[in-house]
Amino acid sequence: MSDFSYNVEEDSFDERVVAASHEIPVLVDISANWCAPCKVLAPLLHKLAAVYDGRFFLAMVDADENMRIAGRHKVRGFPTVVAYSRGVEVARFHSAQTEGYLREFIDGVIERHNGAV
Repeated sequence: MSDFSYNVEEDSFDERVVAASHEIPVLVDISANWCAPCKVLAPLLHKLAAVYDGRFFLAMVDADENMRIAGRHKVRGFPTVVAYSRGVEVARFHSAQTEGYLREFIDGVIERHNGAV
């Protein structure tokens, strides 16, 4: 983990994701340890959290340990990344993606949060 990424569990989700997203966008990576695409995506997300230097937070959720969070988000496959801004979900994607896709996704979430979209 870094200064911009952290693990989230069911009891801390509302505070560390929903409430925190009023200040800064939060990307929630809902994944599982046994999931191959999750193992590809997670390092890219951690890298970008550091590169973006605090312009978004990355909240990691282990779906096997936090099944209610996965259910709350109607996750149908792993990984699922859900973006929160100002307390609500604003975007999502499924499966591993390229770094270029991730940068466009993150830029769009940040722009929306800052009122540019």
